Amino acid sequence: QVQLVESGGGSVQAGGSLRLSCKVTGTISNLKEMGWYREAPGKQRDLVATMDTAGTTNIADSVKDRFTISQDSARKTIFLQMNNLTPDDTAVYYCYVKWRTYFGVAKTNWGQGTQVTVSS
Repeated sequence: QVQLVESGGGSVQAGGSLRLSCKVTGTISNLKEMGWYREAPGKQRDLVATMDTAGTTNIADSVKDRFTISQDSARKTIFLQMNNLTPDDTAVYYCYVKWRTYFGVAKTNWGQGTQVTVSS
């Protein structure tokens, strides 16, 4: 079975940096996309960054030039580097992978979420 375990969240002052990690275990037959969402209390879960299997990335306008998505394929880990953080970045961050089984069934798996808190 596929599991995603997140780490790296915490509390920082505005202007600080954090690096989130998402370790993937289990076997994925056909990976399509991986990335990060975030959710503030009472708000929708919004897409932050995505990356396909070719390494093409898309970053939300709100975090462009501050956040970077990357992966370590050997360790099956997804990263989100967050620089120059602001209080508006405060949220629970969730990683995800989208993939298909050998028979073409679409699958999505989520990490457990990690809290990021940015103070003024």
